[in-house]
Order: sequence, then C-alpha cells, then structure tokens
Amino acid sequence: MKTLYLVVVLVGLLTFGCKSKTEYNDQPKSKDPLSAQALREKLLSPNASEVLIIAHRGDWRNAPENSLQAIANCINMGVDMVEIDVRMTRDSQLVIIHDATLDRTTTDKGKVRDWTLDSLKTLYLRNGAGHPTHHRIPTLKEAMLTAKDKILVNLDKCYEYFDLAYKVLQETGTTDQVVMKGKVPVKEVQESFGQYLDEVPFMPIVDLEWADADEIISAYQKEIHPAAFELLFSNADNPELEKFYEIRKNGSRVWVNTLWESLNAGYEDDMAVENPDSIYGFLIEKGVNMIQTDRPEFLLNYLRSKGLHN
Repeated sequence: MKTLYLVVVLVGLLTFGCKSKTEYNDQPKSKDPLSAQALREKLLSPNASEVLIIAHRGDWRNAPENSLQAIANCINMGVDMVEIDVRMTRDSQLVIIHDATLDRTTTDKGKVRDWTLDSLKTLYLRNGAGHPTHHRIPTLKEAMLTAKDKILVNLDKCYEYFDLAYKVLQETGTTDQVVMKGKVPVKEVQESFGQYLDEVPFMPIVDLEWADADEIISAYQKEIHPAAFELLFSNADNPELEKFYEIRKNGSRVWVNTLWESLNAGYEDDMAVENPDSIYGFLIEKGVNMIQTDRPEFLLNYLRSKGLHN
C-alpha cells in the first residue's frame, strides 16, 4: 500500500504540480541572434526605431570581462554589439584586456606590454568579484573568431594599433563586423584612418559639454558621414540633447553610455533597475537609438517589452 501511495503522489506531482520554468518566467524569451550582416544593416539605418544594445566588456556579470565566454553570452542572448578592449604584448601580439596592467583582472601583476603572448596565456582571468576562473586572456583573433558572423564588435583602445588589428580582421573575415571610435578631429581620422573607412565605420566620441560640440558633429557629418556618434554629457538640461533627432536625420545613429553617471548626467544602469522608464525611456525619448550598457540582459528585456528590439 505504501508503494502504491508513493506512486500515486509522484504521478500527481508530475501531472499537476510541476510547471516548466518558462511558465513561471515572465521575462521575454530570448530569440535567435541575427547575422552580423543583418546587424550591420541596422547599424547603417540611422532613423530605425529599434534600439541597438552594446555590451560593455561583454557580459561581465556572468563571465570575466573581455573573455570569450563574455562575448559568447552576448551572442546567445541576442545583443547587437560587444565592446572589447585591445592591448599589445611585448612581442607585438594583440590581446583583449581593459587595463594596461594585469593586476585587477588576472592572476598576476605587471604591465601587459611587458609580457609575451605565451607568458600571458599561462594566466587566468578573475571574475567580477575578483576570484580566479578557468578563463584565459583572449587574443584579438580568438575574440573575432568567436564573434564571426554573429555579432558586431566595437574595438576600444585600438586606434594606435589598428594597422595590426586590420590584418587580424582580414585573416578572420570580420572586417565588416567592426566599429572603431575615438576622440580625434575629423581631419586626423581622414589622414590616419581614411583607407579603412569604406569597410570599417569610424564613430567619433563627442562630449556635448564642449563649446564646439556642434561644429565637431557638423564637420564629421559633412566629411565622412559616420554611422554613429558616441555622445557624452554631464548635464541633462544641455540643449544639445534636443538635437539627437537632427543628428539621426543627417545620417548617424546616436549612441549613449549608461555605464556610470559621469557619462550621462546620472541616467545610468544601476538607477534603471528600479525604474527603467525613467532612465532608458528618457534617453530613447530624446532620440538615442544605441545604448552601451553594463546590464545587457536587463536592457534587452526592457526594450523587447516596449517593442524596440527584435
């Protein structure tokens, strides 16, 4: 009798008492990621209503920053672009690590430029809490092969190495997936980067608090028609914020960082956790249609709930 009772209870639980995780999950379901070509077409559509998401250093809350796993996580969740940081080793190899030193993100110390690639490959990356993991420092080639045909890539800290980086992009067949950026005058970009502009979009970084911000934006849009501007501001009442739709009308997307308050007058990710409409909603209303975030999954779910992401 006891055996029969247990069987009945188990059947009842399986039939009536157990619901799948998805039935309890009220978050939007993840969707198949778009191809890199489709994402590039979106990037080059400045007036599209869909907001593109850029994951800062990858999905670093769930994997070490700038790791291959952090990139793969972004691909799997359907993020549009991943931002990664490029450094050069002593033997002129390009690796992905944010800091000039190893101290914060790896299991050793010292300057990246003082180590050879082989020696760096003996180290392990630390996670966001500072604990060692099994992940290694990736090369640029490894990162681009992970991203190949699946996600756009913003190469940061790479301007001075771009000749070398471009060879890696050619080798991996990923030249059409990369966006470069920098705080440099348009004439300098034309002189030092001009040979790449047909393949690799250059995105100017402009601080809207600069007195000549308007002139810089106008010169760029006249001379090289950038796919996007990365715009910084420390004052939400700055009248330049009212010109975002004009920038889009003139052919460029508007990228804003929600990473920390000095970049966005306090309209940042951690504040968005409590009230995303007051942060992301405010920026989107102003005309922002690219957001670099430290909370890619949270932002993605928010945008999908508003019909602003596929």
